[in-house]
Amino acid sequence: MNKTIDAGARAYSLFERTFSALQSPLLLAVRLYWGWQFFQTGLGKLMHISKVVGFFTSLGIPLPAFNAYFVSSLEVVGGALLFLGLGSRIIALPLTIDMLVAYITADRVALFSIFSDPGKFYASDAYTFLFASVLILVFGPGKISLDYAVRYLWRSRVMRAPSAREKSALAT
Repeated sequence: MNKTIDAGARAYSLFERTFSALQSPLLLAVRLYWGWQFFQTGLGKLMHISKVVGFFTSLGIPLPAFNAYFVSSLEVVGGALLFLGLGSRIIALPLTIDMLVAYITADRVALFSIFSDPGKFYASDAYTFLFASVLILVFGPGKISLDYAVRYLWRSRVMRAPSAREKSALAT
């Protein structure tokens, strides 16, 4: 009986390690693809800002010109940061809010049909952008990112930093 439990535990452990190893490559793929998509979308809005201002005006968004530039710039900068994996969780929060506001203002019918007609919710342009933003916000950028490299360098620098006693000993 114990041998079957041990074999099962080893098999599950192998299964878990195998799929855990795929976490960072998956997060990298999400960041690269959706970071690029955010960047492209924001750039397209900036290139046709008058149309975006008109659309925001038709939706009744306050300060439509300011908000059009703000959202477009957020998507360009946020997309680039996601792509690079730099400040990923920090930028994922405003991008998530951006997509929630997009649902509320531009696709309210899809938002309110999340339970009654989920297909309508999933079909919205904002859905995949929202999903990618929330994924990075919750799980982070993964090990294949500038965030991870910066954190690694910071920790190794802090670990190597001499203590106050060592500093005074070195000074004498």
